[in-house]
Amino acid sequence: MHTIPIRTLAAAVMGAAFFFGCSNDEPTAESAATPTTGTADALALPKLTRQQSGTTERLQAISPVNENVAWASGTGGTYTVTTDGGKHWHAAVVPGAETLEFRDVEAVSATVAYLLSAGTGTDARVYKTTDGGKHWTLQFKNHNPDAFYDCFAFWSPTRGIAMADGLNGRFPVIRTEDGKHWERISGNLPAAQPGEAAFAASGTCVATFGRNLGWITTGGAEHARILRTADGGDTWKAFPTPIVQGTPVSGGFTVAFRDNLHGILAGGDLDHPDRRSNNVAVSSDGGRTWQSVTHSPFDGAVFGLSYVPNGDAGPAERTVVITGPGGAAWSGNEGAVWHRLPNVENFWATAFANRVRGWLVGTEGRIIAVEFPPLGG
Repeated sequence: MHTIPIRTLAAAVMGAAFFFGCSNDEPTAESAATPTTGTADALALPKLTRQQSGTTERLQAISPVNENVAWASGTGGTYTVTTDGGKHWHAAVVPGAETLEFRDVEAVSATVAYLLSAGTGTDARVYKTTDGGKHWTLQFKNHNPDAFYDCFAFWSPTRGIAMADGLNGRFPVIRTEDGKHWERISGNLPAAQPGEAAFAASGTCVATFGRNLGWITTGGAEHARILRTADGGDTWKAFPTPIVQGTPVSGGFTVAFRDNLHGILAGGDLDHPDRRSNNVAVSSDGGRTWQSVTHSPFDGAVFGLSYVPNGDAGPAERTVVITGPGGAAWSGNEGAVWHRLPNVENFWATAFANRVRGWLVGTEGRIIAVEFPPLGG
């Protein structure tokens, strides 16, 4: 079972330095780094603004509803929510969950959100609020002492799936169809390789698109794979990926799709935080085949990534942001050319509502708002 590298994920990277010198709601200098490979594309550089999350706990997941409403979550049973684009964040702790690590959050609205705590045994749970965090309902508590849950993703406000590491040749994945009850669908997935698992770094080891498409990126085994469903989790197929793999601490960490065909995944090797590796790949056929692109321009693994939707044009936009303990970067062409975000390290997750509102979240409760100029602006 692949739990050791995930449990020790925080310890493995907490030594990474963070250099960021700006005050609350004051923009940093705009990203002025030159591309690490190739020539610069035509997109204007993003503006970064430090925000106050209301907590010093490590934040590991971020889920925007729109450019005003977003939820983030992290260690110490903590979540934080904004309804004004990040000018103010309200942080709190779920009662009875003070020792849990909320490695993933799914925001539905300003009042409705789900939280998933990663861990083995009863530490793995799903909570839901329908009143903005005033009350939380415990929807799922794992009772298998060896099962480890990593991340979840949703097709709709009431349909979602939660990923768990391989155990005894199976993935004890769970699914909800009504936003209230969770059932195991482990028999629907391909057999798990010895040690095969996800990495609970940013809540993005699972991605969904449309009504029924879903993808899980794995590592920790001989082969790093993508598990793909086209029917909401009823059936799955496994496909190989070309990124660094073959050890208990390497493989895919994060995956996203901008439409039903085009997606990107990234990861790395936790044994080598001071190296760069073949750790980014893209697909143009719905995740069936993958091709390596330029590796991340910072050392170590990529923990989280996100496409940057183009407003009314929807998510079919090739701009991508990646982040990890070693740095953060963006690409306007799905990884052909990367641009470093200067002086940004130790951020674990990123997500965008649209081009003018996205966030990076990381250690010590840090949040940065990221703003790309509108296309053509």
